[in-house]
Amino acid sequence: MPDNRSRLRQSISRWANQDRDQALELQADTVRAGLVPIAEAPDREQVTLQGTLRTVTLRPRGGVPALEAELYDGSGSIVVLWLGRRRIAGIHPGRVIRVSGRIGRHGGDRVLYNPHYELRY
Repeated sequence: MPDNRSRLRQSISRWANQDRDQALELQADTVRAGLVPIAEAPDREQVTLQGTLRTVTLRPRGGVPALEAELYDGSGSIVVLWLGRRRIAGIHPGRVIRVSGRIGRHGGDRVLYNPHYELRY
């Protein structure tokens, strides 16, 4: 049985290292692009952020369709919300995008409402 535990620990360690390496790579991309990391972006000010979409969900708000996505750049994540949209071509999990807008708060979450977006590589 110790052999199975050892293999499990190795697998978990490998996944953790891959996640850490991916986060470092995303942070480096942000710095190279001359952008502010999500974790350091100030609230209520115009910002431009870049990262990978982790999730994309259709989540109606008040009877209005809303496309909600989680943008992650290695330093942190932010909710990106397009009101009145059911889908946007090219917006899907794993896609790298650059967004511009003003960061607000909703229910304790940092949110970027209806940002200008640019699909990246």
